[in-house]
Amino acid sequence: MSKAHRGTGIRSMANHGRGKCPVCNTSNIKTLYEHEIDGKKVMVCKFCNANLKNKARAAAKVTAAAAKAEAPAETTQEETPAAAE
Repeated sequence: MSKAHRGTGIRSMANHGRGKCPVCNTSNIKTLYEHEIDGKKVMVCKFCNANLKNKARAAAKVTAAAAKAEAPAETTQEETPAAAE
């Protein structure tokens, strides 16, 4: 597997990929991961990238559970008028 965020992969980047992370405000850290925050694409550090992905995954899990719980209620409402006719 290639390691795009190490050595040769980051030599061509400005400051070898180092900068200030806009999420955690840590300076002189590798900001190699592109992430969209408030409609802007920004480069974030490894730790913030993982944190943002975990938050998105947890939010998707909650949304899926809510949609799953809501789906049987809609089916029951659709069946009720059909049975009455």
